[in-house]
Amino acid sequence: MSGGAGRVVAHVRVREQVPLPRSSEEDLVTTANRHDRYTVSVCRTEEAAVERLRAEIDGRRVALISDHTVTRLHARRLAEMLADNGLSVTATSFPAGEASKSLTTATQLLDWLAGTALARRDVVLAVGGGVVIDTVGWVASAYMRGVPYINVPTTLLAHVDAALGGKVAVDHHTAKNLIGAFYHPKAVVSNVSYLRTLDRRQLRSGLAEVIKKGVIASPELFEFIEHRHPAILDGDPATTARLVHGASVVKTRLVAKDPYERDLRRPLNFGHTVGHAVETVTDYGPILHGEAVAFGMACAARIAERRGLLDWRTRARLVDLLAAVGLPVVLDDLPVELDVTATIGALRQIRKIRDGVLRFVLPAALGETVIADDVTEDEIRAAITADATGYRQAG
Repeated sequence: MSGGAGRVVAHVRVREQVPLPRSSEEDLVTTANRHDRYTVSVCRTEEAAVERLRAEIDGRRVALISDHTVTRLHARRLAEMLADNGLSVTATSFPAGEASKSLTTATQLLDWLAGTALARRDVVLAVGGGVVIDTVGWVASAYMRGVPYINVPTTLLAHVDAALGGKVAVDHHTAKNLIGAFYHPKAVVSNVSYLRTLDRRQLRSGLAEVIKKGVIASPELFEFIEHRHPAILDGDPATTARLVHGASVVKTRLVAKDPYERDLRRPLNFGHTVGHAVETVTDYGPILHGEAVAFGMACAARIAERRGLLDWRTRARLVDLLAAVGLPVVLDDLPVELDVTATIGALRQIRKIRDGVLRFVLPAALGETVIADDVTEDEIRAAITADATGYRQAG
C-alpha cells in the first residue's frame, strides 16, 4: 500500500492476549534488563575515523555538539567531512572548560536540540574532551527519554576514560558529577591523531588515568608507561595508539563487570576520592582532573603504605612515575594553593552523599587493591600534607 511520495506503508499485525490473574492481592514482579553493547574503534587518522562514523551513523541525521576550542581545531572540519559523505549534520558548541559542565549548559543544549529536526533514532555526536562527553552524554540520556550518541574523544583523558563506560553527568556546586546517569554510547570512535593538538599538560593529565588503570588492573600497562612515557608525551603515533587501545581494554573489561555501579567497591575510583574533593574546593578549574587524580593516587598510596598494605618500593615506584610524567604528588606540586581544611570538609560531603560511607581504593600491589571504608580524617590529612622527602626511604 502506498503512503504518498513513493513511501511504502507496512501493516504489522500485533497480537497480545494477557490473562488476568485470579487474585489481585499478589505483588507483581517485572523485569527491565538492559544489555548495552558498543564498539570502541581506535583509529590513527581522521579519514579512518570518518569511515567508522559513517558505518555507525548509518544514514541517520546527526546533531554534533562540541566546545568552542574543539570546534575550531577539529569539530568543524569533521562536520564538513561527514556532510561531504552525504550525512545531514547540524552543529553547535559551548564555551570550553569545566565551568560549562553544568545544568545551565545542559538546559541550553536541550533547548537547541528541541529546535532541530533530530528524531528519536537519529544520532548525537559528542566531539571533545571529558567536559563535552560527560555533558553531552547526559543531555542525550534526557532528550526524548534517550537518543543514541557516539563519543569522539579529542583529549587523552577522554580517549582512555570519559568516553568509555557510560557514566554521564554535570557538576553541582555541592559535588562533582552529582547530577547524572548511566547511559552507554552507541559507539566510541577514537582518533589518536587529534592528540597532536594537545599541550603537554593535557597529555600528562590524561596519562594519570592510564597510570591508574595500570596500578589497579594491569602491571603490563604500568610497565609500558614506565618505559615509554617520553614517547607518549612526545606524541609518537604508534606508541599513543597502543596506549589508548591498551587502556581502553582495561577500562571496558572492568566496567563490564559492573556497568551500573551496583557494587560501589570499584577499583576504578582509585585516586578519585581525594581527587574529586580537590576539584570541588578549587571550583573545577585551575587543577585539571588528571592532576587531581594523580595527587589523590599519591595520597592513597601513602595511606596504604602507612597501613602496611603496600611496600615502600611499590609506593615509590608509583609516586616516582607520577612525578617523572610531571604530575603533582605533593601540595607544592599543585598549580594553586589547596585549602586542606576545606578539602577535608568536601570529603565529609562526599561521605554524606554516599550514605555515610567514604570508601578509599588503596593499592596493595600492582594489579591488587583493597577497598577500605575506615580511613580516618587524620590519615587523610597526613597523606595530603606529606612532603616527598618524608616518604623516600633508602633501598
